Amino acid sequence: MDYRTLGRTGLRVSEVGLGGEWLEGKSAEEVCAVMDSAIHAGMNYIDIFMPEPNVRSNIGSALKGRREKMMIQGHIGTVYEDGQYKRTRDLSQTKEAFEDLLSRLQTDYVDVGMIHYVDSAEDYAAVFETEIIDYAKSLKAEGKIRFLGLSSHNPEIALRAVQTGLIDVLMFSINPAYDFEDSAADIYSQMEFSGLKTDGVHRPDSARRELYGFCEAAGVGIVVMKALAGGRLLDASQSPFGTALTVPQCIHYSLTRPGVTSVLVGCSSVSEVETAAAYCSASDAKRDYSFVFAGNPQIQTAGNCMYCGHCRPCSAHIDIPVVFKLLDLALAAEEVPATVAEHYDSLEYNADDCIECHLCERNCPFGVKIAERMGYARRIFW
Repeated sequence: MDYRTLGRTGLRVSEVGLGGEWLEGKSAEEVCAVMDSAIHAGMNYIDIFMPEPNVRSNIGSALKGRREKMMIQGHIGTVYEDGQYKRTRDLSQTKEAFEDLLSRLQTDYVDVGMIHYVDSAEDYAAVFETEIIDYAKSLKAEGKIRFLGLSSHNPEIALRAVQTGLIDVLMFSINPAYDFEDSAADIYSQMEFSGLKTDGVHRPDSARRELYGFCEAAGVGIVVMKALAGGRLLDASQSPFGTALTVPQCIHYSLTRPGVTSVLVGCSSVSEVETAAAYCSASDAKRDYSFVFAGNPQIQTAGNCMYCGHCRPCSAHIDIPVVFKLLDLALAAEEVPATVAEHYDSLEYNADDCIECHLCERNCPFGVKIAERMGYARRIFW
């Protein structure tokens, strides 16, 4: 397993983490087996949004005596009412549910307290203009959460939230299909791939690219949900691309977006954990997702770097996707963010080392004029 730093938190998080939602309805023994397998595979980050009492208790029992092995992302604003999950902005319900989470997990803190599911302007106001945000900040001050996070499926609302400076970690839905959906589409439309199913040419959503770039520059770590689109991308009959992707391809796509630290994969069994963890040993060819875009007349990516890595190896040892990711972040801002400039300066090889051999351009499935873009990078990062 490889690890990345979760933005400005400094936490070292596994590239593949565990989404706990599919553990509902499982026995204590089954949950423990999944946790054993995840820890053995090197996963050290779990998301727990589910308010159902038994699953919280089972996870707590599974982590007893080894709490330090798994960083916990626990949600603020989920309750269990009348036998089912409910999102709430009621302060007393929120407090009671969060204290229940800590109790059932048998811990006195979670690593990331995740304000749950903020997708609309109305809900943003219900969090950031009320006592809910004050409560979340008090949890951080008291040490009951180490860092503050927020989950969202709407790039414009998520950007607004992270721009407050209060949010350390963003959980966001990212996959090869959602990035081409309209930013105004709600999560239910995204899940049905409503935008991609319409006629016409589809381009990467600019609001999403802006969000990822801002998070990278501001040190807000992104953890990814819905990387497999609930399994729909793994089924050719449901995939909007008309072909099935694999788990490694979906994970790799998300991990190559700016700002992304970890991809959380929902697992309900040991075999599903093993399938997710297999990403770590997958070859570049097994991870390659470029085929779903290249040659698809409805997907307009020509001339745009998709960070797929087909351009490698570079004759001058430049990590071309990383240079272009930093270039895109710089071009998206009025001034080059200091963190982006520092990252660029830390590269062992950069655009200054390009010998303009053009060998990389022969391998690029998206027709990127790589040598020309290296020239842009030299001028931007002079």
